[in-house]
Amino acid sequence: MPSLPRSLTALPLLCCVLLASAGSTATAAPPQVLRAGIVGCDAHALPWTRILNDPNAQGKLAEMNVVAAYPGGSPDIPHSMELLKKNVEPMKKLGVEMVDSIDELLKKVDVVMLLSIDGRKHLPEARQVFPAGKPVFIDKPMGGTLAETIALFRLAKKHDIPVFTSSSLRFAKGTIDARENPKLGRIVGCDQYAPCPLEPHHPDYFWYGIHGVEPLFTIMGTGCVSVTRTCTEGSDVAVGVWKDGRIGVFRGIRESRRGYGSTIFGTKGIAPGGGFDGYEPLIVEIIKFFQTGKAPVAESETLEIFAFMEAADESKRQGGKAVTLESVLKKAQAEARRMVP
Repeated sequence: MPSLPRSLTALPLLCCVLLASAGSTATAAPPQVLRAGIVGCDAHALPWTRILNDPNAQGKLAEMNVVAAYPGGSPDIPHSMELLKKNVEPMKKLGVEMVDSIDELLKKVDVVMLLSIDGRKHLPEARQVFPAGKPVFIDKPMGGTLAETIALFRLAKKHDIPVFTSSSLRFAKGTIDARENPKLGRIVGCDQYAPCPLEPHHPDYFWYGIHGVEPLFTIMGTGCVSVTRTCTEGSDVAVGVWKDGRIGVFRGIRESRRGYGSTIFGTKGIAPGGGFDGYEPLIVEIIKFFQTGKAPVAESETLEIFAFMEAADESKRQGGKAVTLESVLKKAQAEARRMVP
């Protein structure tokens, strides 16, 4: 039998290469752009929409657009109404459709961000959103109390949907890289500072102090057992003791010049940390979460952060006595079970 010409013997290999190339091209197709909906336009809604709806956005930031929003707002919080008035019209100009109800919003979007500035609103909002089965990001504070925060996680489990919350300060490079800094060695302590204005409808740290407490835990890790708080009209200091003897401190600023940062103490060195790198690092993590269903912050860590803040409030009520996180969690868990059986 005569042999085939060389050109014909190469055809099967060429076909395989072409098929592999076609498959590679298909795999490399750009991801579907997520349609995001916002509930609550009185906090980060406008700056986040500017980032996400920027036609020049690149990378992960180009993989989600804000398409609809329910304005919301809290009439008993003047700052909420001021922001709402400033944010709605500019958001419309960025292509966001304002709707009259959360139910209407859910029909138009793939994913939801609860961005109401008022933590008290998040649980009732979630009761409407979670049954739709869409993944949800909840802006700080996740709940108006520790019990509400626990109830939100319980409700998410009941509806089998992924949910997470975080301050944008967690993902600043100086914070997120601290545990891996070879110049520090093992971290033995951290003094974190951040602005800490108060709002009468929220526990003291929930309103804004969380922007300092969350980076503290990002650097120190979990394991705090008790908190002692000292406060004056102009500032706050909460000292947490970890189960391995390490000490983490949060200083909340009200009167002096405000800023974000930390001093990190390690077995090999002392270094500055913390800071604010803008909203983009957090938004990238939110998009990844929506795409994968995997939260970058564990529920257990979030609850420890909120328990730290609640224990600090209880320490204040008790005149600066040390309060255990276990004690405030036990009380809040019982209350949360009544909210979400």
